[in-house]
Amino acid sequence: MKSVNVAVVGCGAISDVYIKNMQELFSILNVTSCCDLNPEAAKKTSDKYGLKILTTEEIIADSEIEMVVNLTAPGAHYTVNKQLLEGGKNVYSEKPLSLEAEQAAELVRIADEKHCYLGASPDTFLGSAIQTAREIVDAGLIGEVTSCLATINRDYSFMYEFVPYTTKKGGGIGMDVGIYYMTALVYVLGAVSQVSGFTTTRKPKRIHEMPGKPGFGETFSVASESAMVGSLVFENGALGSVMFNSDCILPEQHNLVLYGTKGILYMANPDQFGGEVKLLRKWEETPVVIPSNHGYAENSRGIGAAEMAWAIRNHRSNRASKEMARNAAEALQGIMNSSENGCVYHCQSTFERPAPLPGGYRGNVGDAECALV
Repeated sequence: MKSVNVAVVGCGAISDVYIKNMQELFSILNVTSCCDLNPEAAKKTSDKYGLKILTTEEIIADSEIEMVVNLTAPGAHYTVNKQLLEGGKNVYSEKPLSLEAEQAAELVRIADEKHCYLGASPDTFLGSAIQTAREIVDAGLIGEVTSCLATINRDYSFMYEFVPYTTKKGGGIGMDVGIYYMTALVYVLGAVSQVSGFTTTRKPKRIHEMPGKPGFGETFSVASESAMVGSLVFENGALGSVMFNSDCILPEQHNLVLYGTKGILYMANPDQFGGEVKLLRKWEETPVVIPSNHGYAENSRGIGAAEMAWAIRNHRSNRASKEMARNAAEALQGIMNSSENGCVYHCQSTFERPAPLPGGYRGNVGDAECALV
């Protein structure tokens, strides 16, 4: 099978693991070039991974580049994704597709009109833990899922110092981390139809407290949410609660649980690819760990792009789809809307749950990639 030539736009910190994995784990991907507004960042990436430096316009003009992986900061996703799609490129974007629900809807429409593939992170749902959870639910081992709970507690004070985009819109605990939990939930349960909730920014003005960092002792602004709580209604009738808090402690504390008529499923941290999945059945007192029958338990960022490349070659839909990414992001954006306007938000997006990956591919890298074909 001929590999898919890939360009990477955005050479920030996350690009290292993406490019390394795309070069080493997935034979379907051939990363050829990179692009960044910061010439030094582009050169560093180019030198490290042997890539050609191109502008966005040159990427669009290069007919040999079939896919672009957009790793820019969240605030740039909409603009960059739109430019690439209008240029006729297949695009895989870091999360979220855009910061506004209306913009995500526009990107989906453009991709359809241009007959381009559009996918988006998080792709952790393709890892062993969430695939195992999906297998358990689909097999009916917890019966009908009636409700779910997702919580994450972190301390973002250090993130504000080292990852500046977390202080800006789209970089808060909901859109930056909660999106992993929401994506896991909609992948397993299906689309969210209604949401309501509240968000807050506890301290919009903060002080740089890291000695040796630029601006030490100076005041800076935080425009992103530091806490988000919400209620969800899924199309299948299940109800859910989410609570994301970045003004808490380290190490982070997470919780992702599905409650069913026959049991309870304790999922692993959806920000990771592997982890323990535990099942508590009715009349039993202790949950048991369910062994995984799936590959990609380690950090496999880029698997969503690889799965999309296989979809392109085999003329099928990709699993980290634009429709699912749009619904997961819209659910979070809807909670913000509900908080601002004091109303229940009705999601405009929906999707068909993508097929699970086949199990049994847990061996070497080549064997694991067979599950993506």
